[in-house]
Amino acid sequence: MEYNKLIAVTGLPGLFELIASKNDGAIVRSLDDKTTKFVSSRVHSFSHLETIEVYTNQENVNLATVFQTMKADKTALPDIKDGAAIKKYFEKVYPEMDFERVFASDMKKMVRWFQILDQNKVEIKLSEIAEEEVTGQSEEAAAGEKPVAEKKKPAKKAEEEKTDAKKAPAKKTAAKKTGGAMKDAGTARDEAAPKKSAAPKEPKSAASKSGKAEEAPKKKAGGRKKAED
Repeated sequence: MEYNKLIAVTGLPGLFELIASKNDGAIVRSLDDKTTKFVSSRVHSFSHLETIEVYTNQENVNLATVFQTMKADKTALPDIKDGAAIKKYFEKVYPEMDFERVFASDMKKMVRWFQILDQNKVEIKLSEIAEEEVTGQSEEAAAGEKPVAEKKKPAKKAEEEKTDAKKAPAKKTAAKKTGGAMKDAGTARDEAAPKKSAAPKEPKSAASKSGKAEEAPKKKAGGRKKAED
């Protein structure tokens, strides 16, 4: 039985081996009673063990790392019904764990799952793909179950940072262009200055037109005088 084929199913206790995937669920085999059944994805969610991570005081670690440490340590496993004993156990075996963010229910699951793996003699080993992802990426800390698909988020974030870095020079260029546009606007205002001075001439031309309009009656008045003569 391979570690990378083992899954946890929400709402169901224990661990399961993934036999086959279907569009509406999966066929799984229980590691406890060895029974095989269909589990609907409409009711349950599935998480591969090798994709689950645990909060620590620094970067989060893969659950397999915690299991391997538990296996190497000779301390007896605590009673899964005793929450205080479970916490003391992990404080001794894995003190790097962030006990403020890892809940008692998560620690209980880890003890129970480790017991199942040990009973079924499962070798706790990540697949090559999982190892590359764990080694090559810095993850956000997580307690409980975390799909591999979400591990791509940091990479996406890095791409966004690169995109922002590329945009930064563009903003500077835009600023330069804006400055140039401001200069061009100032030049346009200077060039427009004579036009503004020409604007008052329109009343003068209007006045001259009105003057011509006044001369017209004078000429007519002169004509009347000539008629009187």
